[in-house]
Parts: sequence; C-alpha cells; structure tokens
Amino acid sequence: MKMTVIGCGYLGATHAACMAELGHEVLGMDSDIDKVHTLNSGRAPFFERDLDGLLAKHTATGRLRFTASYADAAEFADLHFIGVGTPPQAGSNAYDLTHLFDAVRRLAPGLKAPAVVAVKSTVPVGTAPRVAELLREYAPAGDLVEVAWNPEFLRESFAVDDTLRPDRLVLGFNTTHSWAEALLRQAFEKIIESGTPTIVTDWATAELAKGAANSFLGTKISFINAMAEVCEASGANVAELADILGHDHRIGRHGMRPGLGFGGGCLPKDLAGFVTRADELDAGLAVGILREAAAVNARRRQRVIDLAHEELGTDLRGKRITVWGAAFKPETDDIRDSPALAVAQALHDLGATVTVTDPKALDNARKLHPELDYVEDPIAAVDDADLLLHLTEWHHFTTIDPKRLVTRAASPKVIDARGTLNTDQWREAGWMTRALGRP
Repeated sequence: MKMTVIGCGYLGATHAACMAELGHEVLGMDSDIDKVHTLNSGRAPFFERDLDGLLAKHTATGRLRFTASYADAAEFADLHFIGVGTPPQAGSNAYDLTHLFDAVRRLAPGLKAPAVVAVKSTVPVGTAPRVAELLREYAPAGDLVEVAWNPEFLRESFAVDDTLRPDRLVLGFNTTHSWAEALLRQAFEKIIESGTPTIVTDWATAELAKGAANSFLGTKISFINAMAEVCEASGANVAELADILGHDHRIGRHGMRPGLGFGGGCLPKDLAGFVTRADELDAGLAVGILREAAAVNARRRQRVIDLAHEELGTDLRGKRITVWGAAFKPETDDIRDSPALAVAQALHDLGATVTVTDPKALDNARKLHPELDYVEDPIAAVDDADLLLHLTEWHHFTTIDPKRLVTRAASPKVIDARGTLNTDQWREAGWMTRALGRP
C-alpha cells in the first residue's frame, strides 16, 4: 500500500519506518526542513533504539522518504496517519490541539477522494468530531474523507518493537466504517495475522484508550512508590514487597518498579490531560485517585532532595553532587519532564555544584539546563563528589565497579533512587548507600 505519516517526531518517524518494514510505500511529512533532511539521510534526529537501522534500510531502497510539503503528502496516497504532537497548553494541563487541527486544515485541500485520515496523536475525548468537521470544511470532497482513530501505545526505547509487535491494535470509527476499516486492516494485515488482538470500537473509546492506559500505569507506579514511603517509615524493603505483590496474577510485577517515579513526554502529560478533560466533563470526582498518583510521583523527587540534605546538611552551598542520569529513562535521549534533571536543577538552585553524566542525553540536557556541569565519563564525573545520586537506571551504571570510584569521591556516599545498584557490593567497597524504600 501507499500511505503517509503526517508529523515525524518520536511517534511519526517510528510509525513511518515500521510501516515501510511491513512492506508499504511510505511518505513522511514534517514541516521542519532540517528534520526532513536528517530523516532522508537515513537517521533520526533523536535516539530511539533500532530506528536508525530501519530508516537507513528503507530510505536507501526508496520505499520510505520524507517531505515538507502537505500537497505532496495529500496527493501521494488515500491513507494518511497523523502523529503530530499534542503538548500541554501554556499555563494548563489541557492538551494543545493546535498542531493537530493545523495539520488537518493543511492536508485537507489536496486530499483525493475517497480517503481515510487515521489519527494517532493523543487527544482529549471528543476531538474526533472536530477533525471530521474540519475535513468537511476544508477538503473538496469532505463527505468522502473518513476519520479513523488509531491510538499508539509506544514505550520510548521500545517503540520499534511496540509498533511491529504491539500487544493490541485499536481502531476507532464513527457509526459506518466498512471502507475505512477495510483499508486499515489492509495496512496492518501482517500485524493482525500474527495474532495481535484487534479491537474495533467507536471514536470516543479509541480516544480514551491511550490516556486511560497511561493513567493506569502511572497509578500503578505511584502505588508502589506510596508503599516505598511506608517501607521507609517501617524499615521494610519495597523491592521485596513488590515481588510479593507481583506474584498475584491480578496485579502482576510488570511496570511496578519502585524508585524515583515516572517522567517523559507522555505519561505525566497524559495523566494530567486525562484529569483535566474529566473536570471539563464534570467527572472530576471519578479521577481523584489520579490526582493522588501525580502527587505521589512528585513526592519521590522531593524525597531524593530530602535525603541529600540528610547526608550533606541543610546548607548545600559549596557541596559537590554527581548525578548519574539525565534522560527520563534509559535507552533514550529524551529529557522531557526528566526526574533526574528535575532533582539536579533543584539541588543546583539550593547552592550545590551539580555534575551530570548520561550515555545519550547530555546534548539535550545542556540546552535546557546550561547552568549544570556535564561530564561524559561517569567515572570521572565522581571526582571530588560529596554525594553520588543514581537517578536514571542505565545498565552501564550498574556495571561500574564501585571500588574504582571510592577513592575518587571526596565522600563515598550514594543514593540509589532507582534501586538497580548492587548495594551489598557498594557497601563492601566502602560506600555509604541509601535506596528509596529500602532499609
């Protein structure tokens, strides 16, 4: 098939490359000329595991290419995926749909009829009718352009695998959708034939799917972090508690990792956006648990700062603190709402000299937090440190021998906020160790 992908950030570039991998001819469209040039060279303008290989493979064959022209995209195919960003509005947790509506307006005039516009962007429930209205207004044959909703459930650093081998496929349509459904089933034929559960539903349910999924995941993470607070107060071990709970098949261990909490460009935004939309629908009382989940998540960052005070005193001026981690999670260079950088910035603002190291995210961190110090080598970053904070759980950090570090630090103290360091090994090497939710 021929298809387009409008918007080529994390979601769109990954979707375009994976659709090419499935055998389709794909044209990606993004208004950022520099991004288009980078993608056409077979590289992504961000780090996502396995993505560069797919981009290089399929741009070389011509099966995948990128453009900055809406007119070219509209003419290219009769199936158009939209994956533009929907960030929070300035001063609000509500979704900003400016990019989505602008993309629809600019794509619509050149659409061939009949056509399907399948939106993947995360939105507040009730957006699909507005997209359909814009298509009727701006497309020459608007009544022949159908709207479908195809939410994504990607995890950054696993986005390629999640696209090619998803755990479910959701297709949302209005009351009549036979032609649009047939087209999307053809697009995802290999995925469906592999046995992927495929749920065909209405617009509203499909719109709710991503926000509800992320809200539930955030609640699960915050629940185990709330238990970490109780464990610290009682002397219990939250890692062992999580294992005990996780063996109950109704609960499960996956996704229930105690530590510094969640961040990134999706989970916090989607939880907050879900709550905001519920308030607009006069259903705010139903999402009180989500408000508390967000509050628990925020407390984890403050808890690390409190522990730093416990180890270094109330006055952090002149103290040297090393932070292992800048990305919001490992295997990505994404620093959006990074818990690690939030803690690092707060400690800097309290007067400490903060040195940050990360395998992939330093360039992005420097742009957003130029007042922090940065060192490429995580071992050298520990030189003269009064305190080491382990804030992003890169595997590389867990393989470093703490004996190599103990004489480099001014004071061998470490706070493991992700719970992935071998604390027994670190203690044997001469380090004072603290870990969230553990004795």
